[in-house]
Amino acid sequence: MQLVLQNLVNGILSGGILALVALGFSLVYGIMNIINLAHGAFLMLGAYITWQLWSTFGLDPILAVPIAFVVLFAFGYGIQRGVINRVVRAPVLATFLLTFALSLLIETTALFVWTGDTRGVQTAYTGANFTLLGVTVPWAKLLTLVVALAITGILYLWLHRSRLGRAIRATSMDVGAAQMVGVRVAHVYGITYALGAGLAAAAGALLTLSYPLTPTMGDPFLIKGFVVCVLGGLGSVEGALVGGLVYGIVSSFATQFDVTIAGQHLSGTGLQDVLALVVLLVVLIVRPTGLVGRATA
Repeated sequence: MQLVLQNLVNGILSGGILALVALGFSLVYGIMNIINLAHGAFLMLGAYITWQLWSTFGLDPILAVPIAFVVLFAFGYGIQRGVINRVVRAPVLATFLLTFALSLLIETTALFVWTGDTRGVQTAYTGANFTLLGVTVPWAKLLTLVVALAITGILYLWLHRSRLGRAIRATSMDVGAAQMVGVRVAHVYGITYALGAGLAAAAGALLTLSYPLTPTMGDPFLIKGFVVCVLGGLGSVEGALVGGLVYGIVSSFATQFDVTIAGQHLSGTGLQDVLALVVLLVVLIVRPTGLVGRATA
């Protein structure tokens, strides 16, 4: 039972940050119908901005989250209005390739600016933990979870209660109807993409507490974010949260098993990925729209 509780807590702690990673990706797809392959690169930029603030000014990564968000929000808005907006109505493949090229450009620039050296952030609570009911909880991951849940909650309330948030939701439901009632769709798309970039940067800032930094660090989180989105339901804030928690818990319990498939021994990270994809496949078979996603006409 003790081991079960420890794995459950570990899964929730990692699932919360995965939900934030997936949230911006899900938002952009749900509103703009764009698979944003630059999402991982935005996450990486947020992490490096946080590292730069920490190494230069000693700023705690938690305090750097809003700065990283604002910087990437502005960057994302400019990218969308200046580049992506020109092909937003093009076939999916066009935006797919454009965001892929953007990702490569950002990663190459980061490699030039920060080099390929692995970097990290050390705070007073790095490596510190406490024990509750026999379960060990790292302070860094707990703080990451709390901030990630707070950001998710704020976004949910903003989307449902603010005028611009309701305009974004209306655009996702019916672009034509939104235009008829005066919604500036181009501006909504710009804000949506900027939010996606800002949320990715916030996730990147929080990840510096637990993960090393490299110019390609966003790639595996892009894949995990996509899986989480599909698992929970694309375009849904609740879906990103539920999908992230499910993915985190499944991955955590997977570390306790060792299996052999076609002569290949799987354990640890390899088995985590396999079991997470198996769960995703089962969910898509039973519920193609994801765990909390809604079918559209």
